[in-house]
Amino acid sequence: MADRSLVFMPFIISKTTLPDVLQIEAKVFPDSRGFFSEHFKMSEFEKNGVTAHFAQDNFSVSRKGVVRGLHFQKNPDAQGKLVSVVKGKIWDVAVDIRKSSPTFKQWVGVELSDENRMQLYIPEGFAHGFVALEEDTRVLYKTTREYSAAADSGIVYNDPDLGIPWPVENPIVSEKDLQLPLLANAELFE
Repeated sequence: MADRSLVFMPFIISKTTLPDVLQIEAKVFPDSRGFFSEHFKMSEFEKNGVTAHFAQDNFSVSRKGVVRGLHFQKNPDAQGKLVSVVKGKIWDVAVDIRKSSPTFKQWVGVELSDENRMQLYIPEGFAHGFVALEEDTRVLYKTTREYSAAADSGIVYNDPDLGIPWPVENPIVSEKDLQLPLLANAELFE
């Protein structure tokens, strides 16, 4: 019988321009049937400094041009997120909203797709949003806390103080997200 044990590192985890936000690339093992990859493995994430424990999975389907965000939950129910795309493509954005952080008000945008199989880990203290770049885009993300309506918050996606250049001409934004406050008026993290 052949030895079927494999020794491999299933992820390449690298820092983005915001050191607390991590880009994660899962290694893919293709064969004639398709491919296999590990989507999440706690021991590997912990080795790379991600000690978050996830409490909820969320799934969204969006049309091309839909902008969702910028969302976060206030303390004590702040959420970290691990974002991936099952189908389609998004431009995923994380904004540092920790007032005491050296990167306060800075943001990073990363393209995630079913083709590049990248993930983005966004810790607590960041607002998160994305724009769907293809029709029928499906996003799956884990959160470190369950959803709390009382803690639900956000920042309007087009806040001029942030200057995020969303790659969409005519964004489709929910009425709820259009009513979100500017960063200067939001309840942020210390």
